[in-house]
Amino acid sequence: MTITHASNEEIIGRSEINDIEAILSVCNTDPNEVQHSVRGGGDTIFTWDYSLARPQLRKLYEKAKTGQWNGSTDLDWNTSVDIEKTITADQLLIGSGIDPSLYANTPLAKWNDKEWLEFGIESRRWTLSQFLHGEQGALICTAKIVETVPWYDAKLYASTQVVDEARHVEVFARYLDEKMGGMYPVNAHLKMLLDDIIKDSRWDMTYLGMQIMIEGLALAAFGYLHELTGEPLLKKLLRYVMSDEARHVAFGVLSLKEAYEDMTDAEIKDRQEFAFEASIRMRDRFLQQEVWERMGVKPRDVVPITINDPTRKFFQQLLFAKIVPNCKKLGLLDRNDKWLRHRFEEMDVIQFEDHEDTGEEFTKFEIGAPLATVGE
Repeated sequence: MTITHASNEEIIGRSEINDIEAILSVCNTDPNEVQHSVRGGGDTIFTWDYSLARPQLRKLYEKAKTGQWNGSTDLDWNTSVDIEKTITADQLLIGSGIDPSLYANTPLAKWNDKEWLEFGIESRRWTLSQFLHGEQGALICTAKIVETVPWYDAKLYASTQVVDEARHVEVFARYLDEKMGGMYPVNAHLKMLLDDIIKDSRWDMTYLGMQIMIEGLALAAFGYLHELTGEPLLKKLLRYVMSDEARHVAFGVLSLKEAYEDMTDAEIKDRQEFAFEASIRMRDRFLQQEVWERMGVKPRDVVPITINDPTRKFFQQLLFAKIVPNCKKLGLLDRNDKWLRHRFEEMDVIQFEDHEDTGEEFTKFEIGAPLATVGE
């Protein structure tokens, strides 16, 4: 049977992945919203089989039990954070994250050091805010996995991740409140993706959307910021969170590899399309349109250049350093005439396919282990 994939229009709502007008049309209708309700699907599954059928998941569960940390006592919240000094030092290492010479015909051409510093601060605040909102999404999704996954070993491990995610929400919220002076609302592209994950009734799609895609990107982003910043409290916070996140992504890889081996091409087609949609949604959110608006710049004046800025493009590519090899490990890249491989080629991230997948490398992120450079 020939498998026909849906079009870009059907999957992401536009035919061209770099359609700026379509990207910017996705925005929060109420940025001051405090509560957001999503009707989730899926049956709650009990299992009366308590045999240890999946040793790798049990090993992960044992690692999780010994890897717990306390965000209140293991982090020194008395650390003084001079955010202007921190961002100035970080910008000296990589610049503002964009190439100012590309923006000669935009309002950014008139910016001086003060505006670029302010942009850096707002960008850091926005980035950490999206980390926070994504962690709450992971908290909710993992609680859902406890209910819906049919395997005993997976329920045990997922229960430890619920605790991990609660701790992550706690520490990011506290850092933003006490050290950054507040936070940004959830980005509309991230919110849309979280809604889609929660609405889907299939247990493996919760895994794919959260454990592989969102957590995989987060692991790479945390690693990049950990490597960049010299701010000691944030650096230690990120190091602790990464030790948890690597286990979370490994949990997804180990579980889905077993599940996907028995799926038909038609079933895999749905998973490939969802992985592509999630990749685009996450890439779109890193255009930071909320930051530009807060800086008094119309996103339409700069985003068309930003999306092709080599400096930012390199950073966005790095964020897929964990996602692409994990998708390959799951068999998603090359099933159905290599459909997902071609999508990742279009996104210019396929170069990461032979990097180590997180199903194997999670022990390298344990506290005390030396971290490799992101993207290695």
